[in-house]
Parts: sequence; structure tokens; C-alpha cells
Amino acid sequence: MDTPIRLYMSMSLDGFVAGPDDRPGQELGRGGGRLFNWLDDRDSDGPSGQVYREARATGAVLCGRRTFELAGRWQGDHHDGVPVLVLTRHADEGDVPPGHARFVTDVQDGARQARAAAGDRPVMVHGAGAAQALLRAGQLDEMEIHLVPVLLGEGRRLFDHLGGHPTELDLVRRLEARDVTHLRYRVHRPGETA
Repeated sequence: MDTPIRLYMSMSLDGFVAGPDDRPGQELGRGGGRLFNWLDDRDSDGPSGQVYREARATGAVLCGRRTFELAGRWQGDHHDGVPVLVLTRHADEGDVPPGHARFVTDVQDGARQARAAAGDRPVMVHGAGAAQALLRAGQLDEMEIHLVPVLLGEGRRLFDHLGGHPTELDLVRRLEARDVTHLRYRVHRPGETA
């Protein structure tokens, strides 16, 4: 795999990536900030620092429209000026995203553009909707799940709308850190056997 499309997502043990009532001004929902305590160690030499540096070294970002809007459109720059491709069902003609961001309305085309833009570096995926769309389209190669030992009980789930077919995964890396386990999975393509 030359240019993997890789989801980076913090998730509670019960599968939530945001608490309830996620909205502007409360982007992570009630209690959802707990999923990101591990970022306190992002500048360390330990596993969380390693994972954070890897995420920052990606060559393009592919995200969902909801995530993009809740993040204040990142003012057009997610990190270091890499292209930001925003999956959306519809883009209004006059709505031009700022900076390095652009809208794409087709998942396959968005994945192709992201791979081309990233060159030999991975593509970072943000957002539950984008992850689900990419999985359904057979375009998500890896998932880096930052599993946090908390049960949020409600909120926005990562894997709610995948369709009726199982998706096989291979665990390719497990890093234990303070308050989080970083799990990287390779995603099997539809029809590929485990």
C-alpha cells in the first residue's frame, strides 16, 4: 500500500467519538473532551507522542462536512498547509472553503484526490461520517483508534451506518500509553478474506 487512507479517531470503549449534544461551541459534546486527555502526552517520547507525530506527518486530510464545520473549517489549514478534502453531499456554488480546503461530492473521487495530494505520505481521515462513507466505498485502508477507558453512554458513534456486511480487520499495531491504547487496524477490502 503506497498511500494509505488512515482514520485517526479517539473513541470510548462503548464506541462513541463525541458526547451527546455535539454542536458549535460544544464540538465534542457533553463529556466528549475526556476522549482527548491522551493529547496531554503528545509532546512526549512515549507512544502518544509517536502517534501524534505520525498523524501530523500525513500528506492530506479527508474529512466529513460536519467535522469540517464543527472545527470552524480549521481556517483552511489543518496542519502544515496540506490539502483538506471535505466530503459533502452538496456544495453551494458560492461557498468556497478557505485556504487549502476544497469540497468533493463523490467518495471515490475524494479518495483518489486525497491519495494524489498526499504523495508518499498517508492520508488522515477525520469524522465518523467520512469514515463510514470510506468504509462502505472500500476506500479506507487503516484505522488508528485511540481507545480510551471510559463509557460515555451516549453521543455520536463511530460505526453506526456501515450497512449489513461485516468488515474484517487485522490488528497491525498496539501501543499502550497513559489513559489510552492506540490500536492500528488494516481494513480488508470487500471480498478479501481474513
